[in-house]
Amino acid sequence: MNFTIRRAEPSDYEAIAKMFTYPKVIWGTLQTPYPSIEQWRKKIAEVPEGFYSLVACVDGEVVGQASLQTFPARPRRRHAGDIGMMVRDDWHGKGIGSALMQALVDLADKWLNLYRLELDVYTDNEPAIKLYKKFGFHIEGTRVGEAFRDGRFVDTYAMARLRFPQK
Repeated sequence: MNFTIRRAEPSDYEAIAKMFTYPKVIWGTLQTPYPSIEQWRKKIAEVPEGFYSLVACVDGEVVGQASLQTFPARPRRRHAGDIGMMVRDDWHGKGIGSALMQALVDLADKWLNLYRLELDVYTDNEPAIKLYKKFGFHIEGTRVGEAFRDGRFVDTYAMARLRFPQK
């Protein structure tokens, strides 16, 4: 499998919006279906301070996206980052999620000096939970009825990974 991870470019917005037409992407994210293409254009082109968006590409085609939101304007949260991720249905199980997560962890640890990485995941999304645990994330708690998905309320796990300072 030959793919690349790179920073999302403004021209990627249509491919990222299109990922939300895939059933497993909608099922596994806290996003709603039918995203506005303009919403994604703005999100990628008008990047707020502290927001890092990466894409996974195969033969130049975007097949996954991951983001890291930091909090530079919030002094008491500067040490933390919030992660979001999605991989197109037809690319599940092929290492895309692991490569995106490794890139985010490297960015957080080696360049941004973040101590805490956080994410939310549906409690029934076993492949994602397995991936996050592989990268050192632990379940901190369950949010009962946190999200409304496909006509019913579902629970999410709050997961985090802490990087202890090196001596």
